[in-house]
Amino acid sequence: MIQTMQELRFPSTPDNLSIVERLIDDLRDAGSFNDECYGDVLIAMTEAVNNAIVHGNRLHADKEVLVEYELQGNDLFFRITDQGAGFDFENVPDPTAPENLEKPNGRGVFLMRQLADECTFSDDGRIVELRFEGVYL
Repeated sequence: MIQTMQELRFPSTPDNLSIVERLIDDLRDAGSFNDECYGDVLIAMTEAVNNAIVHGNRLHADKEVLVEYELQGNDLFFRITDQGAGFDFENVPDPTAPENLEKPNGRGVFLMRQLADECTFSDDGRIVELRFEGVYL
């Protein structure tokens, strides 16, 4: 079981989402994981990393995404950092508003906020921190 902050670094290419999917599977298999949390963790993390790759680093393979993670008690904590210009995370359009329902993008931040127990942004949106409580039994 992870007791100290661990990290993964990888280039900003969409195929590297599989690294995060594999990480979540490994974390699930490492201990008494609450299976009811698995989907929330997987979806929120893939959204966060996809946003870092596509919107933060603009698919520039020379820019990296950093994923840090740690078990804190029974909770899982993640920090995702990109090397992009940042964004105004306080004014993200609501994807549930009627005018946004048909748009193909714009749901990532909403999903992260809905699925994680805590979702915070810092460094002008270049860092997102996600906490999932009670993941380990």
